Amino acid sequence: MNLARLKPIVDRNWSDIKLIATDMDGTLTNAEIFDASLFETLDKLAAAGIKVLITTGRSAGWVQAIATYLPVEGVMAENGGLLYWQDNIQPQFMAEMNIKEHRQNLSKVFGLLKSNFPHLIESEDNRFRLTDWTFEVEGLSWQELEKIESICQSEGYGFTHSSIQCHIKPDYQDKAFGLNQIISQYFSSLKPHEFFTIGDSPNDESMFDPKQFPLSVGVANVAKYSDRLRYLPAYITTKSEGEGFSELAELIMTHASQAT
Repeated sequence: MNLARLKPIVDRNWSDIKLIATDMDGTLTNAEIFDASLFETLDKLAAAGIKVLITTGRSAGWVQAIATYLPVEGVMAENGGLLYWQDNIQPQFMAEMNIKEHRQNLSKVFGLLKSNFPHLIESEDNRFRLTDWTFEVEGLSWQELEKIESICQSEGYGFTHSSIQCHIKPDYQDKAFGLNQIISQYFSSLKPHEFFTIGDSPNDESMFDPKQFPLSVGVANVAKYSDRLRYLPAYITTKSEGEGFSELAELIMTHASQAT
């Protein structure tokens, strides 16, 4: 795929935007941390009446805290598995499942992968997960990732990865699956031109599907995955990671203030 066909975000007027659904790692972070500029940007968005929903592959345990302490509407965890609202510490699952049985089955699939790839390392946060199973992506080649995906599919499970981790998950579970449920239930009045999806890596790909989310954005670091994505974002920022998110946010807020 050719990134040159992506449109720069400055080419449009985004005064109608009411919601930003954003990935976290590599999209909100800078060098793997939340820095002061992110908190400032999120505060400005909240003051402007623009809601932010984080959509991450991070675990339920991590996300419960993040949803509580950041000035956002909520955080969807585990790539569409469950949701925490900012004002509610109880998880809302995107699909019904027997968690104990489900995690036993995920463990068996990981064991099968481990027998084929003994160097796989279970992620430290896996103990805090409910709907998926994670292991480290660092050091895995594209060929190994493709084989891992094939094995997961043969066992009836889905697979995705980000710049941080690999995920074994229910086949239907992705960010689009969860986000569509959230929008239909809680933001049903939103029109497609009134919200953005933004991300940076393969586990954000479903949020780049133009049939579901016509206003999708990739921060500049999405470029390194461009030949591995079935869907590319419609737009791209000039800056990477959290600076790219801030670039989009500032543009949206500028247009919104000019329209009032």
